[in-house]
Formats: sequence, C-alpha cells, structure tokens
Amino acid sequence: MIDGLPLIDVHQHAARLPTLKPAWKTWAHGFGNPDALARLYDETGTIMPAVFGAYLAAQGVDIALLLAEYSPKVTGMQAIEDLLPLAQASPGRVKIVASVNPHLHYPIDEEVRRQLALGAVALKIHPVHAGFAASDPAMYPAYEACQDAGIPLVVHCGTSTFPGSSNNFADPVLLDDVLRDFRRLNVVLAHGGRGWWYDAAAFLALASDRVWIELSGLPPSRLREYYARHNWARLTRKMIFATDWPGVPGIAANARAVAALCPDQPTAALVLAGNACRVYNLKLEQ
Repeated sequence: MIDGLPLIDVHQHAARLPTLKPAWKTWAHGFGNPDALARLYDETGTIMPAVFGAYLAAQGVDIALLLAEYSPKVTGMQAIEDLLPLAQASPGRVKIVASVNPHLHYPIDEEVRRQLALGAVALKIHPVHAGFAASDPAMYPAYEACQDAGIPLVVHCGTSTFPGSSNNFADPVLLDDVLRDFRRLNVVLAHGGRGWWYDAAAFLALASDRVWIELSGLPPSRLREYYARHNWARLTRKMIFATDWPGVPGIAANARAVAALCPDQPTAALVLAGNACRVYNLKLEQ
C-alpha cells in the first residue's frame, strides 16, 4: 500500500537480460535506477524471485503485472515462461500478462489460450515493435479468445524510440474497428497515447466505458499538460496506474505523484488500484 491506499502496477518488464537487445538495456539504465536494478539480478542476468518480491513490497506494490513480449527485431524476446518463476514465488503479488506476435504465432488464438492456461490475466500486443496494425484481421482470433475469457486487451499506444520501431502503428484510431467488432472487450491504452495521440486516446476513453488510459512511461509532472484539452476530473477516473518498470526511477514515488494529481481520494483509489481490479479481474489480499 501507499499512504493507506492499495497499489497495483499493471505494466512492468521483468526481463531476462540475455534475451534482450542492447537498446533495451540502454533504455532501462537511462530512465530507471541502475543500482537498484542490478541488485535484483543474479550473475546469469535473471531476476531473483525472492529478491524481486521483497523489492515490490518495499515499494508498496500490492500487485504487479509482468509483461511478456515477442519482438525479436526491436527489443528481443521476453518469453512468458521466463516470468513464471517470479509469479510462482509471489503468487499474491505477481501476475503475468500474455503476448502474441502475428509474425511468430499461428494459430494465434491457440497461443493466447496456451498462455492464459499458464496464468496470464490479460493479453498485451505491441504493434509498434512487432510491425502490425491492431486492426489487422489476423489478430481477430486473438481478440475473440480474450473476449471469450473475459480478459482485457492491452495495446501499446505511444511512440517508441527503439531502433526498428514502426510508430505509425501506435495510432489509437486503429482500434476503432476492434471496439466496434468486439463489444464486450476491455481495451487498455498502454502509454496513454504518448507522443502525438494524447487527445485521441483521451477521447476514446471518455467516449467508451471499455477503454482505459494506462499511465506507463508518462511522467506524472506532465500528465495535466498532456491531457489539458479534456475534463481532468472525468479522465482521471478512466486512468490505471502503471510505471513501465524498470524505466522509472521509483514506483512508490510515481504512485504518490499520480495520487496527488487526482481531484479527491476516491479517484486516487480508483487510479492506483480500483480500476485495475475491475479491468484485470484482480483481487487484493486482505
């Protein structure tokens, strides 16, 4: 908890270092806390489960969602199997998020269901790094699997500076058809439209009760500026706390800064944990 409020971070990258491109390591050290990060890894470049669980607890994190990613051309391969030891060591605190790439996985719906069977609580797709449009019909079987399972679809919706990224695929307008065709699917906009699409992301979130703004990678000090054209009190109630760890100096510091921006404590409780519980079907331990 943070200052008496439960805290859920829905966007973390607890990757094995040997599976990653050099650009990922540069990003993690440039935006995060290199000394704190180094203490979590063993000599093989693998995060130590018990140490990681203790780190999350010290940061006030009640639940952390760890993201798999299959983007070999851009960031590397964060296989879901690499995350399982972390979740198994802290089953109440650590959950995993599935990921698929239409260039690597077929049949794609079968791969989604396989990862859900491993315990995934959501599906994250990364069009910008994997090189596909979220509206590509090849992805529709994956979305159908999510809708059938009642889990949310998390979509990278923001620019990326990693070499090889295709930022045109981050445009939230590409989700318009998906929202039309999957009427029971919750869609989480990771990075909240970072770059050129803050207004579009905010419009989608305010226009649909199934669209959510996820705050990973967004400095709290600039959130009001990014969404200045929209009703802040309404929009904050559609936000979900996330950090993009390890690309953040500190989880607790970000959480306190975000909470301070909320118009009241009930809204802060929604942003820090309540919305995540609703969208990701999570239950906080008593």
